[in-house]
Amino acid sequence: MIQLTNITKRFGNYPALHGIDLHIKKGEFIALLGPSGSGKTTLLRIIAGLEFQDSGKVLFDGKDVSDRNVADRNVGFVFQNYALFRHMTVCDNIAFGLTVKKRRNRPPRRAIRERAEELLRLVHL
Repeated sequence: MIQLTNITKRFGNYPALHGIDLHIKKGEFIALLGPSGSGKTTLLRIIAGLEFQDSGKVLFDGKDVSDRNVADRNVGFVFQNYALFRHMTVCDNIAFGLTVKKRRNRPPRRAIRERAEELLRLVHL
């Protein structure tokens, strides 16, 4: 579960996000829709830990991760302008995020492969 409470983010004098509350249940798929500049990417970057909110809380499964960096949040992020590694298979590209984790946090190779294949099946590839 991901819960955002009263998220606020400013860039200089520009209020990118103000008082955002969001509750995403485990297994739920959502879409963020809005015009360019409405804060969608900023909100996703805050969830992933690539950006920090000025105020408010980010909770994963009830635990406050507001001050944790991207490496500690264990969140995947696909950018709008993606870059795939051309020398790697689709499965290897999907598995890449897990393969570069610190050794103590990295799952075994077989588990990484199984997870990547599971995700491919999810999108019928």
